[in-house]
Amino acid sequence: MKIGIMGGTFDPIHIGHLVAAETVREGLKLDEVWFMPSHIPPHKAEAGFSAEERMEMVELAIGTQPAFRTLDIELRRGGVSYTVDTMGELVTKYPDTRFHFIIGTDMVNYLPKWNRIEELAGLTRFAAVGRGGYELHQEVVPEAVASVIDYFDMPQLEISSTEIRSRLKSGRSARYLVPENVHDYLQRSGHHAAYARTID
Repeated sequence: MKIGIMGGTFDPIHIGHLVAAETVREGLKLDEVWFMPSHIPPHKAEAGFSAEERMEMVELAIGTQPAFRTLDIELRRGGVSYTVDTMGELVTKYPDTRFHFIIGTDMVNYLPKWNRIEELAGLTRFAAVGRGGYELHQEVVPEAVASVIDYFDMPQLEISSTEIRSRLKSGRSARYLVPENVHDYLQRSGHHAAYARTID
């Protein structure tokens, strides 16, 4: 099996996440892509939406693509989510599976700052998606890491979860930035108003 891992806070999940996952799935002919919401990412503050809400929105977003599924390993483990720990657990559990961890090209030059990055590079390849012509800083990224990165161009969608949260806070619509059923979930559950209150 060839599996893509799409990790992230997904606070909330948006169209850009789905396009990135589908780009890598097609490019590498993956069997599946597993969407893995993090509990507490080491490089970010605590998420605005709860773990349960973020997982529910991911499940709604990927429900129509049979090659996509959710993975709750980091939510169940709790604490700070280090990718090297997660991938070590997955490689042990699925020894016959080849994993490809999906990141944005903007993260490539930050990989050396990831916890135990050379150990992580021995557990998974990286699939970097983004704008073509990205410049890798060879003096920053060690060869052991650079050698396990594959690059994929994808349509440039200037969408971020931060932008979506800002829109929600100000009472503006997130329609077409998130999947329609995620937008309906936000509207139906009153999360526009509720979320605005939590981040004032």
